[in-house]
Amino acid sequence: MHYAKSPSSFLMSQYNKHSIYLLCAKILLFSFSYCSSSDTLFADKGIRDGELLVSKAQTFALGFFSPGKSNFRYVGIWYNNVQEQTVAWVANRNTPINDTSGFLSINPDGNLVLQHKYSTIPVWSTNISTSQSNSTKVMAKLTDIGNLVLILENTEAFIWQSFDHPTDTLLQDLKVGFNRRTNQSWFLQSWKTDDDPGTGSYTLKISSTGKPQLFFYHLNIPFWRGGSWNGELFMGIPDMKREIFTFNVSFIEDDNQVVLSYNTVDKPLVSRVVVQPSGFFQVFTWDNQKSQWNRYWSEPTNQCDNYGTCGSNSNCDPLNFEEFRCSCLPGFEPKFPHDWYDNRDGSGGCVRKQGASVCGNGEGFVKLEGLKLPDTSEATAKEGWSLEKCEEDCLRNCSCTAYAVLDVRNGGSGCLAWHGNLIDIQKLSDQGQDLFVRVDAVELANYNKKTKGVSGKKRMVAILIASVLASLILFSCVYYLWKRKSK
Repeated sequence: MHYAKSPSSFLMSQYNKHSIYLLCAKILLFSFSYCSSSDTLFADKGIRDGELLVSKAQTFALGFFSPGKSNFRYVGIWYNNVQEQTVAWVANRNTPINDTSGFLSINPDGNLVLQHKYSTIPVWSTNISTSQSNSTKVMAKLTDIGNLVLILENTEAFIWQSFDHPTDTLLQDLKVGFNRRTNQSWFLQSWKTDDDPGTGSYTLKISSTGKPQLFFYHLNIPFWRGGSWNGELFMGIPDMKREIFTFNVSFIEDDNQVVLSYNTVDKPLVSRVVVQPSGFFQVFTWDNQKSQWNRYWSEPTNQCDNYGTCGSNSNCDPLNFEEFRCSCLPGFEPKFPHDWYDNRDGSGGCVRKQGASVCGNGEGFVKLEGLKLPDTSEATAKEGWSLEKCEEDCLRNCSCTAYAVLDVRNGGSGCLAWHGNLIDIQKLSDQGQDLFVRVDAVELANYNKKTKGVSGKKRMVAILIASVLASLILFSCVYYLWKRKSK
């Protein structure tokens, strides 16, 4: 006997089938998403254009992308939790792929390699030597701080990491600097343009010559100088003092390495430090409410920030709007007076005044306050010295042109001494340091006379103010007594 199905039972049956199909589709989609969004790449499986590696906490993603208006394809790492795709690292920055056939995998040698259908050799490779007999023990992993690492299974030992090969962006916990023993260095280099991540013309690095300092180069020529570390900040970045509640900056300088890194005090805050193709070194933070990057800090900001604007043995004051921003240091005069006075061009710098003798003829030092100290490439550092010992040592050495405190913490300690020309000095409105410049006996006498004159004027002003206050107090007392008697 056959029973006819009612319309309602037929619809229910179709509904159940549809639900089952939908459930299966969701399971398959979830499985695909899970597979394509893993944070780990194993030797038996690579990723193709369109697939991703996503870090465990979903903070960073790795995949193929095309920057700006470009049609070329690159492998990069970008922030996964911001709406605007922002690439922080590029693997094949100088060897793009011109189609979507790219494939990233681990080869039999245990290297991470990027290939495409027309290439017989890798477009890009980690290019390391591994002692492993086969690649099955090597895997690649994208960490939650944006570091792509090659590791040995079951050991967690890094054999390669993208943090050792930064591009244009300083991520939190990534370092810039150099290793004294291995000569390995870490630096940032700008993109060519916003559409081309190839190595550009601007570089941010820590110089290893003399006293290490932060430099921003254009075509390997100094463009901006952050200066050396004074125990609290880079002397050319006074704003760092105000940012201690936002950023934790770490600077290590020892016998093994000189490295700079940072992280945010507020851990959820998303930030990045970028060297721009336009010639700026900038810090950005992500604004969740506006869904945009806010520029937090930028250098250079004025003409005095440009390296050596006023040449050697001079001081650049960006706030000197009425007169020329360049001024020679005490005991010096313009090297090219016509350019200096008539053309307002101070790039030629200053030279010691004619006839000045600064060796064994009653010379001494004058104190200049609130400065970005000179380029320390030709400077020597002595830790633990007092300022008095620093002065004595500099005075004995006729080639010593200036000295300053090395570490400003706890009242100051250590000695920083310059030998030769003093380059790239700038007047700062905040967090500037004192510089003691060597001058001859005549200049020293003039300086002491002016100092005493200023001190005398200050003393007279203080006496005058005290007299006026005393008179006001006396008058008030007399008036008060008179009012009481009147009552």
